[in-house]
Amino acid sequence: MALSNLSNTANLSTTDNLSNAEELSRVSVLPQIDYHSAQANVSAVSWAAILAGASAIAALSLILLLLGSGLGLSSVSPWAHKGVNASTFGLSTIVWLSVTQILAAGMGGYLAGRLRIRWAGVQADEVYFRDTAHGFLAWAVATLATAALLASAIGAIVNGGIQAAATLTGGVATAGVVAAASSKDGNPDSANESEAGEMGYFVDTLFRKNTNTTSSGYTESNIDSTGNTQRLASTTEVTRIIVNSMAMKSLPPADLSYISQLVSSHTGLTQQEAETRVNQIYTSMQAKVRNAEIAAKEAAEKARKASIYSTLWLFVSLLMGAFSASLAAICGGRCRDA
Repeated sequence: MALSNLSNTANLSTTDNLSNAEELSRVSVLPQIDYHSAQANVSAVSWAAILAGASAIAALSLILLLLGSGLGLSSVSPWAHKGVNASTFGLSTIVWLSVTQILAAGMGGYLAGRLRIRWAGVQADEVYFRDTAHGFLAWAVATLATAALLASAIGAIVNGGIQAAATLTGGVATAGVVAAASSKDGNPDSANESEAGEMGYFVDTLFRKNTNTTSSGYTESNIDSTGNTQRLASTTEVTRIIVNSMAMKSLPPADLSYISQLVSSHTGLTQQEAETRVNQIYTSMQAKVRNAEIAAKEAAEKARKASIYSTLWLFVSLLMGAFSASLAAICGGRCRDA
């Protein structure tokens, strides 16, 4: 009896196990998910983090530039022996631009690395590369956006250097003299405006009368009868002759003789004295023009060098910003994965 009961119990347990197995087989089994394959489909670039970092770079750069402008303007003064000199101001500007790029790009790069997604199952070297790329891309986006907004300012710097270099090859002073002369040609009313100019001064000196001369036929009554019209016409004509001969070392003999006659008729000097005056004043005028041309070339050379230094140091500061953003993004990525 005992053996039969044991066998019946074993048969019942076996039947129960079979029924449980059949019930389990009917239940649907969930598929296994490969976590690494799911991460492989995730993009290696987090554009949201990049745009956030770029926005931080642009905003912080604007704030620091405004602060630097305020500090720079407070350090200069129009009064003599007050404020910093030009070289100190230029050096401080370069340093501030570099500091601005390092701080702003570093903050934006850190945010780009800290806000990106976590890449599971990626090797450490690949993570470092992606973090560096995120910082660099954030700096690049911010730089392009800032350049688009400040295109006019950057273009003015470059164009200033180009125009300064072009000015070196031109006759700036001579062109100014020709323009001053042509502005009053054929217009007696504008002759009075030349009195304030350098050309007008030299021409008026030519026709300055000699008070010690009492030549026959040259009296105050003759001056009054002649009037100012002939004198204005003579000065305009002499100005055109001098401008046309400015490139020569001396006046042509025919022009010298004609101008001397005009000077003699208006001043009472003899022909020889008038020629001496014309030669002296023409030599002084040429020296004045040469000095003005040299000063213009020196100013153009300074503008050209300033444009070169500005563009080169701007390039260096941008490189500093790119390096700072990439390095800070690596630090932000490490904090993200910690």
